[in-house]
Amino acid sequence: MKNRYVLLIDVPLIAVAASAAFTARFDLAFYNRPEFTTYLLAALLFKPVIFYFGGMYRRYWRYTSIPDLAVVFTAVTVSSLVMWVFVAFGLRRLFDEFSRVVIVNDWLLTLAVAGGLRIGIRVLSESTFPRRPPRSARAGQRILIVGAGAAGTMVAREMRRNPQLGMEPVGFVDDDPVKIGKRMGGLVVLGPTRTLPDVVRTSRVDNVVIAMPTAPGRTVRAIAELCREALVKSQIIPGMFELLDGRVGVNRLRNIDIADLLRRNPMQSDSTIAEFVAGRVVLITGAGGSIGSELARQIANASPARVTLLGHGENSIFDAEAQLRRDFPHLRINTAIADIRDQDRLAVVFERIKPSIVFHAAAHKHVPLMEENPEEAVSNNILGTRNVVNQALRSGTERFVLISTDKAVLPNSIMGASKRVAEAIVQSAARESGRAFVAVRFGNVLGSRGSVVNTFKQQIEQGGPVTVTHQEMTRFFMTIPEAVHLVLQASGTGKGGELFVLDMGEPVRIVDLAKDMIKLSGLGEDDIPIIFTGIRPGEKMHEALVDPGMEIRETAHPEVLEVVGQEPLSGAALDRLIDQLHDAARQGDRVAIDALFAEAVPGFHPAGRPWDVRV
Repeated sequence: MKNRYVLLIDVPLIAVAASAAFTARFDLAFYNRPEFTTYLLAALLFKPVIFYFGGMYRRYWRYTSIPDLAVVFTAVTVSSLVMWVFVAFGLRRLFDEFSRVVIVNDWLLTLAVAGGLRIGIRVLSESTFPRRPPRSARAGQRILIVGAGAAGTMVAREMRRNPQLGMEPVGFVDDDPVKIGKRMGGLVVLGPTRTLPDVVRTSRVDNVVIAMPTAPGRTVRAIAELCREALVKSQIIPGMFELLDGRVGVNRLRNIDIADLLRRNPMQSDSTIAEFVAGRVVLITGAGGSIGSELARQIANASPARVTLLGHGENSIFDAEAQLRRDFPHLRINTAIADIRDQDRLAVVFERIKPSIVFHAAAHKHVPLMEENPEEAVSNNILGTRNVVNQALRSGTERFVLISTDKAVLPNSIMGASKRVAEAIVQSAARESGRAFVAVRFGNVLGSRGSVVNTFKQQIEQGGPVTVTHQEMTRFFMTIPEAVHLVLQASGTGKGGELFVLDMGEPVRIVDLAKDMIKLSGLGEDDIPIIFTGIRPGEKMHEALVDPGMEIRETAHPEVLEVVGQEPLSGAALDRLIDQLHDAARQGDRVAIDALFAEAVPGFHPAGRPWDVRV
């Protein structure tokens, strides 16, 4: 029902509530009360206006929920307070007396009729959905939903409202003992999750939907195992950080991914992001990449004044902009196709945009490629970072955030060493300028471009084998939305010069990751063999997030830590190192690049190069 019709119904209901309030106090003689007509006219004048500005005509009442009814309660209460003020300073001057009980009665009755109308719209809409055709006429699937919470009941409701989807929910399983045996949204909670195989068999279930967006990875893993045991297909609602808009529905269902199995426990979330991003001009370098585009998505959700997507590859920036405009149609977006190594082009962009906040995610990140092309690591990761930092300082940027990596800790790769110098550039700029320039360091993210996850997917699709460098190699992993969420939490608390690290949880063996992905594909190791190829140049067996001897300090967020310790690279010494690296890179002198890193970067041990002659 359109809200203008709701308003037209509200007006007579307001009159009915006012009349009933007088009746309750004075019986049927209320119409003889001289104050009645004046009170009624005031109610018809004030209440619809307050209801309008209180948001009661900006909602889709077909889907009335508790938050919607809270809006009704607030608007009705405010309108009654206004009526009380009108009576106290208006009617009591015109008439000798006015019963306060009438105002209380009016409040209760208006609340009842206004709330009842909206609940009635919801009930009516539910009852008038097209009836599902009989089972024999349907080709749909019988769906068991894991999780009888808000997400699960919302998914079930959508399936029942839309029979054309061909999905018939048969019930829930949930581990909350209070819910078992109860009806949730018209469906019975059939038992705890451990009974899933039995429920699948007895209820003739065709598909299982895991509707638990806040469930940790170990829970999803256990449910996925039960589905495999029951020989039933399974799908999942994305995790909480993928559902920034809060919308849960059948269109969000997807197959279980490795990221779901490694999902972390629900994180503490606060308003830090909204506070430091809202109303600000934000520029993101490397915005076409996995981290950059997710930064843009989560920042857009915090209502910035403008977001500028800067990147060197036009296709990736085109895709990132298109997605952002689709999801946030009212957001002001700019794009800048630019190479961060081009100082003149950066100067033009920064002068035009004048960003308040810069997120620097542009970097070369692939370890083996940078071992073979160290000149590019120097020019992009180091010189490019210095260019972006310098332009941020010149244009008045207040906050700068460098996206760094665990490979900067005791690096034995060119990529790691170049990111360590990039961290030093940001920290040095913070000390000299006093601005909130910080670096945030974390490990691997699942599903980013070039990620081992994508490599494994391609190898499995091709029938194998899956190649793993070493059976004992481990890495820290985090999903892209989780990592970006924590980056933003750290960014908002930084005062300047901090080096933050994210709590990445426990390291994961790469071979276990490969085995999980083979299982998720519905195959076994007999179908897809795993072979070990040996550690490549620049790779470590295990990564760390902090140098030995460095102090780790807690921050306001439990999963963001600050590394405390003196960075040996700063000031004139840092500038001299960068200039020397620049000269070596221009000359293609890889031996000099190794020597400079070995002298300046703590723990750097150059790896054997994948080439044996200079090229």
